[in-house]
Amino acid sequence: MNIKSLLLGSAAALIAVSGARAADAVVVAEPEPAEYVKICDVYGAGYFYIPGTETCLRIGGYLRYDIGVGDHGAFGGAQNVPDHLNAGDTNDTYWKNARFTLKTWTGQETELGTLKTYTETRFNFGNNYGDYSNQATTNDDRNNWQGRNKGVSLNFAWIQLGGLRVGKDESAFDTFIGYAGNVIEDTIVPYGNFDTNVVQYYFDAGNGFSAVVSLEEGSGIDTIDSYVPHVVGGLKWTQGWGALTGVISYDSNYEEVAGKVRLDVNVNEALALWIMAGYGTDDNLSDPTVAIPAGGRGFYKQWGGNWAVWGGGTYKFNEKTSFNLQASYDDWKNLGIAANVAYTVVPGFTVTAEVDYQNVGGADDLSQGWVGATKKSNVAGILRFQRDF
Repeated sequence: MNIKSLLLGSAAALIAVSGARAADAVVVAEPEPAEYVKICDVYGAGYFYIPGTETCLRIGGYLRYDIGVGDHGAFGGAQNVPDHLNAGDTNDTYWKNARFTLKTWTGQETELGTLKTYTETRFNFGNNYGDYSNQATTNDDRNNWQGRNKGVSLNFAWIQLGGLRVGKDESAFDTFIGYAGNVIEDTIVPYGNFDTNVVQYYFDAGNGFSAVVSLEEGSGIDTIDSYVPHVVGGLKWTQGWGALTGVISYDSNYEEVAGKVRLDVNVNEALALWIMAGYGTDDNLSDPTVAIPAGGRGFYKQWGGNWAVWGGGTYKFNEKTSFNLQASYDDWKNLGIAANVAYTVVPGFTVTAEVDYQNVGGADDLSQGWVGATKKSNVAGILRFQRDF
């Protein structure tokens, strides 16, 4: 065998092996188009499945810009702000606040019922309304008329399985019975505190009857001081004409009881009216000799004196425009009136113009008034721009 024959034989063998490998090669299939977002319509619009799970997620929120003018006693502007040029001179200026709110919802069906979560986080930039005539270095609030990042607040962060809810919420004393109207400043006469951790059970009979029991921690100075929680209970009857609701609360710090009842009436498709009344005991809340005097106002009974009443309504002129009104009055003769017109410019973008009035009652010292008023009668205006998404 000569060299030429050997080379030809080797080449033939290589070609044969190469052909065999080509015949056995794995054919890679073309990738199918990936479905990155799968819509979940079980819990309403906007939900989608988290990839690889059976959990539905929704992300939303709003951007808001508020401009306030007038007396800070009616949640208006910033008053007696130091003048930059002339020492000793003061000016009044706007109260302004920009807010970004991020919300998340999740839902998943389990053998024990629907497993849900809700979170709401708020980011704010702006100044504070108030009276800034006290510029003493001992006054920590003296520079709050200045615009600044005001921190982040966690307003909601709860888990709910069936009717059981745990986590950060607003008090059932307010959420179950409903807020005091569709006005911006609905707490000129306050109707209860909001922020609290809860262990709560909600029951819905499915025929219009519902109930709630909520064990609450409180917040700030009203945080519970023992293992005894604040307690809220409520009953509601809802029908096509409206609703009748009642709530009762126990303040474990001051051992006081407060309650509210509310009637909502849907007069027609355009007009909805409501009225709410509250009553609470205040012997310990009004006692100046206790370790931490409350000045007559607790976590639940925040109105002045034993009783208070709130009322108002909403009238829809058309799909874009509505008028909202709220009036409030308490045992200390504090009077509040708020009225606004809300106009939906385009879907998701609403502009609201509101006028607020507050008159401080004779029994409530001006310096200790709920809104920090420094005079008896106060008028303010607010313009709000809000984009919901």
